[in-house]
Amino acid sequence: MTSKSKSSVQKLTMIMVLILLLVVGALWALTAGTYDISAEETYHILRTKLMGGNEEELSKLHTVIIWTIRTPRVLLAIITGVAFALSGAAYQACFRNPLVEPYILGVSAGAAFGAALGIMFPTIIRSMQLSAFGFAILAVALSYTISKTRGRAPVITLVISGVVIGSLFSAMVSLLKYLAPDAQLREITFWMMGGFYYATWNDVILTAPFVAVVFAIIFLTSWKLNILSMGDEEARTLGVHPERYRLLYILSTTLVTALCVSQVGIVAWVGLMAPHAARMIFGADNSYVVPAGALLGALFILLCDTMARTIASSEIPIGILTSVVGAPFLIYLLRSKGKTLYG
Repeated sequence: MTSKSKSSVQKLTMIMVLILLLVVGALWALTAGTYDISAEETYHILRTKLMGGNEEELSKLHTVIIWTIRTPRVLLAIITGVAFALSGAAYQACFRNPLVEPYILGVSAGAAFGAALGIMFPTIIRSMQLSAFGFAILAVALSYTISKTRGRAPVITLVISGVVIGSLFSAMVSLLKYLAPDAQLREITFWMMGGFYYATWNDVILTAPFVAVVFAIIFLTSWKLNILSMGDEEARTLGVHPERYRLLYILSTTLVTALCVSQVGIVAWVGLMAPHAARMIFGADNSYVVPAGALLGALFILLCDTMARTIASSEIPIGILTSVVGAPFLIYLLRSKGKTLYG
């Protein structure tokens, strides 16, 4: 067996280990919480619901907690982690910048403005989630449109446009918070800190197919991400149209990022941290970074969400925990790894 084959086997083994860790983490998350429910009873409830059985034997309270509350929450946390990590990996390759994340083009600021509008004017905007999703898409569309010159959207111009549009929407959010009554101000602030408090099966069913399709697109074309990360001229030389594929990746990842943000609020750092962690372990090849980053992102959000609802008497917004971990991680990247992550 060649050294390259050995390396591939080792990387596949590590991915299998990550899958196992995610499964174990999900099972732990299902049993953790205010109500102490054993792993055996949790398994019995899940088996009865999935495979069929006599539900009369189950505790109604525990069934509601496990099946109606915790299971969709755990699944949505995993799906959201996958979506943010996928988006981060794609953005970092497309922009050739290891310090960008999915929010760079204004998606979070747009979603926050849409959510704030929905909270402030519930009689006019019936769906706060739909409003957040729509304005998140609008923010990215504006960033891309403004940056486009002569049929192209240069990377540096796109980033600057994203910063400008993000700042504009953030200013409008600040204005709405200034004008909001106390109750609505608290609701806007709470939403912006992120959380999976209201996760339902409908959220899982809506989000999962989109994330699965985007994962398939990015994973199956990950070799093109490798080429894009080399630069536009090199990409054209190798037969890859950089503008076309950059637009494909931005549109697809923006869709799932906006969808997740509209449901759970702003959860920072995952799109930055997970791809980097995968790159440190697996190297710069996106055929490994994409699946490994998705697994690490899912595991990270799952652990943070479980901690958020267990370490204190009242639930902590998950955005606080991800930021507490993310800020030191970024400092570490800047100090020691910033110049070598793509080497």
